[in-house]
Amino acid sequence: MTTPDPQSPGPEPTRPAEPAAPQFQDRIYRSPAGLVGGVLLLAIIGWLGIDAVVAGEGRTPWLSLAVMLLLVPLVVAYTLRPAVYVNEDRLRVRNPFRVIVLPWGQVASLRSGFSNEVVDDSGTKYQLWALPVSLRARSKAARHEARVARQAARGDGGAAGGRGGRGSGPGGVSEAPRQAESDRAMAEMRELHERRQGAEAAQGEVTVRWAYEIAGPAVAGAVLLAVLLAVG
Repeated sequence: MTTPDPQSPGPEPTRPAEPAAPQFQDRIYRSPAGLVGGVLLLAIIGWLGIDAVVAGEGRTPWLSLAVMLLLVPLVVAYTLRPAVYVNEDRLRVRNPFRVIVLPWGQVASLRSGFSNEVVDDSGTKYQLWALPVSLRARSKAARHEARVARQAARGDGGAAGGRGGRGSGPGGVSEAPRQAESDRAMAEMRELHERRQGAEAAQGEVTVRWAYEIAGPAVAGAVLLAVLLAVG
């Protein structure tokens, strides 16, 4: 029987496994006006189209079906579908007919002008359909900032009675500069891009996928409508 050597080291203690890094859900940017408009348009198309199919005579039901098959995917594509998904590693842009995935390491810039765009390292531009530019909202925000600046210059601090300085609200609480909704979203994405573009997990290739599930039904509806009109 072998006696264990008291000088020999025992087995190394088992180290507990390190917890996995938490996975956060994507932040989603969409156009509320686009969603509301899309729902209303789909309701109108469905109401008129179904009524024509049920009550129509001759070729009317078939024409109605072809028109609905053409219009419904297009309405969905341009109103309900656009979205921008953002997380710590990449930017995923869902446009009417394409889905573009850009790791932050491949993003060169995020531009705002008459439209919001993301530019990759190769110089290719991708428009952000989910973040339309509202010149009216941008002008309103600019007027608000100018008014706050004038109040600060006069020393009255707006509603704070001069105690809070520029951008102060009631009670002297500092108020964040007002921005249009799409401009605020772009500013948040620029900040995340600057912070994460050098991270190892934020590297990779830009991928583009076409939305055949949208284009297919629309093309089929257009072909069916053309055939029905041609034989009529």
